[in-house]
Amino acid sequence: TKHYSIRTEESYINWISRYIGFNNNRDPRTMGAAEASAFLSHLANKGQVSSSTQNQALSAIVFLYKNVLKQDLGIFQNIEKAKRPKKLPVVFSKREVQMVLSFMEGTKWLMAGLLYGAGLRLMECIRLRVKDVDFDYNQIMIRDGKGDKDRVTMLPSSLCEPLKRHIEKVK
Repeated sequence: TKHYSIRTEESYINWISRYIGFNNNRDPRTMGAAEASAFLSHLANKGQVSSSTQNQALSAIVFLYKNVLKQDLGIFQNIEKAKRPKKLPVVFSKREVQMVLSFMEGTKWLMAGLLYGAGLRLMECIRLRVKDVDFDYNQIMIRDGKGDKDRVTMLPSSLCEPLKRHIEKVK
């Protein structure tokens, strides 16, 4: 009913299970902010998770109490925050991308090309429909993407013909 992606749902289930397991399988209705704070601090200290991972666990716990149990969680106190990494993201060079693509063929090559060339996320690519591809304007309409948002992205001209052939093949 919340229109979350399947990956978010799976992640929340995993974090809620870990939270309950961390607290010796106690019923979450008998726990509150203190137990949640202890779990989140444990993730930062012992689990050495990233700050985004810790935030995801927090969101899952808040979702559990607010939307499932309909219970006030209380005020979090003294949560040890995970430290943000000070690393630059690793990005493939054009040559490296061409090398990776050279080892692929067929549908996998086409999907990898769309991921790289059109900037699609994996689930956006998997859910792509024929009606969302506009060959006249060389663009792709992404519906219900991350954050339940629609957006338009470019369709690389090098993928137009292979994509048309793929559509004809699977028709």
